[in-house]
Amino acid sequence: MSRRFRDKIERWLAEADVQINGDRPWDLVVHDERLWARVFSRGSLGAGEAYMDGWWDSPRLDEFFHRILKADLDRKIVPWREFFSVLQARLINRQSGRRAFEVGRRHYDLGNDLYQCMLDRRMIYSCAYWKDAANLDEAQEAKLDLVCRKLLLEPGLRVLDIGCGWGGTARFMAETYRVEVVGITVSRNQAEYAREVCKGLPVEIRLQDYREVRERFDRVVSIGMFEHVGYKNYRTFMEVVHRCLRPEGLFLLHTIGNNRSVTRTDPWIETYIFPNSMIPSASQIARAAEGLFVLEDWHSFGPHYDRTLMAWFHNFHRRWPEIRDRYGERFYRMWKYFLLSSAGSFRARKNQVWQIVFSPGGVPGGYPSVR
Repeated sequence: MSRRFRDKIERWLAEADVQINGDRPWDLVVHDERLWARVFSRGSLGAGEAYMDGWWDSPRLDEFFHRILKADLDRKIVPWREFFSVLQARLINRQSGRRAFEVGRRHYDLGNDLYQCMLDRRMIYSCAYWKDAANLDEAQEAKLDLVCRKLLLEPGLRVLDIGCGWGGTARFMAETYRVEVVGITVSRNQAEYAREVCKGLPVEIRLQDYREVRERFDRVVSIGMFEHVGYKNYRTFMEVVHRCLRPEGLFLLHTIGNNRSVTRTDPWIETYIFPNSMIPSASQIARAAEGLFVLEDWHSFGPHYDRTLMAWFHNFHRRWPEIRDRYGERFYRMWKYFLLSSAGSFRARKNQVWQIVFSPGGVPGGYPSVR
């Protein structure tokens, strides 16, 4: 049975120019022959868990996944268990208000030391903008400035930052553009850190779900948070933003995008990285905003996330000895798998990055697109 599984997977891998136990950097190196049955019975979840357990490797995991995903091999194996997950996602609102704080506890509260080792000096945990940047710090600052220019920020405006992270965006806006910011997050670690980062500035940080916000703002921004909203709540999210935005205001949504509409995420990502997450499609976003907003601008720069993720992995790998004792080697393999498989997905153009600017009633005379 194991031999039959291996032969079938070997034929599929050949479609992506990947060899079993080959000598090229993107080839699959097998350490445990039980891998084949595990992949067939558990799909992507089994492949990821087998990697975490040391059953297989690839010297260039990012390039391995680039080739696998470019060849659509991720759709070859769909275990019967996944059909129950699809049904559950349709029946249950996995991103309800009651569940909103779960991703904060399980992902963002892992430990600030982990993210300090991995991210830039401002602790920005979303795609950087590499157009004219030479390093990660420059690229993240360029992204923040791009966002501010797209929002047409002016001194004295009041901004709502939905999913404020560790406060880097709020601080940049307050210091550079002299605006007032209210930042909300579902992570206690992020909220505590952000309050320290923004101390002395006109910034308020709240541990709060977006559905609870009811004040009015001149601008609303959400960077890397919409991936946690879920398709059952996309319309609710847009209604909340519309409720909170003044008639002459602007809303910028920065999100990872999917090429097709889905109702659930990858099982391995769901289990080990981002519980209750989901990447929206263009049509899902457009339907959610229809009748509430004028779509002023849609900017796509997904390949920039490949470079961002590779920079994060190199930082994480270089500084791993500083945090090894706390997290352990299985965590290292899990996090490496997460970062490099994600880089491969953007390189294969399976995932995108979108910055979308909306206005409640249309910018008089037209919106000046910024790049």
